[in-house]
Amino acid sequence: MPRPSTRLTFTVLATGAGVFSMLQSLIAPALPTVQHALHTSQSTVTWVMTAYLLSASVFTPILGRVGDLFGKKRTMVAVLLAVLAGCLLAALAPNIGVLITARIIQGAGGALFPLSFGIIRDQFAREKVSGSISNLSAVIAAGGGLGMVAAGPIIGALDYHWLFWIPVFVVAVTAVIALRYVPESHNRAAGSVNWIGAVLLSGWLVALLLPLTQGKHWGWGSARVTGLFAAAVVLCALWLFAESRARSPLIDLRIMRLPAVWTTNAAGLLFGAGMFAIWSFLPGFVQTPRSAGYGFGASVTGSGLLMVPMLIAMFVSGILSGRLEPVVGSKRLLIAGSVFAAVACGVLVPWHEQQWQVALVAGLFGFGIGLAFASMANLIVRSVPAEQTGAATGMNANLRTIGGSIGTALTSLLVTSRLQPSGLPYDSGYTHGFTLLAGLLAAAALMATLVPSPRRGARAAVAETDSASAAVPRAAEAPAQV
Repeated sequence: MPRPSTRLTFTVLATGAGVFSMLQSLIAPALPTVQHALHTSQSTVTWVMTAYLLSASVFTPILGRVGDLFGKKRTMVAVLLAVLAGCLLAALAPNIGVLITARIIQGAGGALFPLSFGIIRDQFAREKVSGSISNLSAVIAAGGGLGMVAAGPIIGALDYHWLFWIPVFVVAVTAVIALRYVPESHNRAAGSVNWIGAVLLSGWLVALLLPLTQGKHWGWGSARVTGLFAAAVVLCALWLFAESRARSPLIDLRIMRLPAVWTTNAAGLLFGAGMFAIWSFLPGFVQTPRSAGYGFGASVTGSGLLMVPMLIAMFVSGILSGRLEPVVGSKRLLIAGSVFAAVACGVLVPWHEQQWQVALVAGLFGFGIGLAFASMANLIVRSVPAEQTGAATGMNANLRTIGGSIGTALTSLLVTSRLQPSGLPYDSGYTHGFTLLAGLLAAAALMATLVPSPRRGARAAVAETDSASAAVPRAAEAPAQV
């Protein structure tokens, strides 16, 4: 096997994770086009997004754990091939059912995030780990923004099928290079996949996220919604019970209880609520016809261009965080990123009459995303044993997704609570929604202040894990092995 290059390895990781991140947002602006082309209803076409979300939520922590057990490079190549198959099927899909199936397959790509972080930790020199994780986080964050920006021009110049044909070519090349040049990680977790835990985890995630994403169509008080929420509570309790007693848990709950881990995860949940909701509603606000008394009547391409400052700011701040992290620490960067995002939403409440105002706020919000993404990944990686990196970072990504579903659902309730005779929301609905998001992001900043400082976090981890078992204290020593 050729001598591995960390630069080439990083390029492969960034390309794979970046493409998956782009797929998350690339199809959203094209849903009306897909609905018309495949002759389906609005409620049905939303499953193109819902199926992808549910699939990624299930696959991310499970395949992250599989990578910890059986090899991160091997698992990553398999995941890339799954994404390739999903994109190819989506590009050729003759009807909405096949497209939804393709999106379920693509959801396996969610595991690329934890697998990539784990490979960086295992293969890169200690002094390069933090900066590389920050740079990868910048690519992941920018990928989501790029999807919103690129969708309009691609559809305008070609058609929506090319939203999947382009990733087919990129992922195919990435998989080949990964197979040949990315080294296999030697850090392996002991044990096997806890399939009972995997089934229960999948069950409560689906039972929670499904009503959050479909509640608007089903009715929030309907039997389906309330029944699924009740099932989520029961299944989550069973999962916690099973994991706490498993000899080889899917997610080691003792690791999740470490002070630096649970506080970062809580901040990630709140930050995800604000981030995904802005991504969902700001383009719609910009595209609202001026006849509604607000909005700019922008096209899909025009609304994407207004998001360019967010894209640029996300990438720049993500790269910058890698330079700042050794000086100020990941905790302060997480606080700063959450504050920037909260201020952006707060400013948007009274200040959205001109397009340049929205573009400026989008840039400020993007700057916060870049800082927060990089710092959360670094905090988790430094707080867990190397053999738990995939599962732990996968759960952090999942909690951001869960938060995003909650934030989007709550914002949708506020935005659509009162509609004009034309069917469009009132401006007040959006201002109430932006106010809510500012509060959630401010709460994320407050939660980030509870993240232990490195020395105090290490002592707390040792104290807690010593009382749990003799195996877990290595979590507190992990930072010295990075």
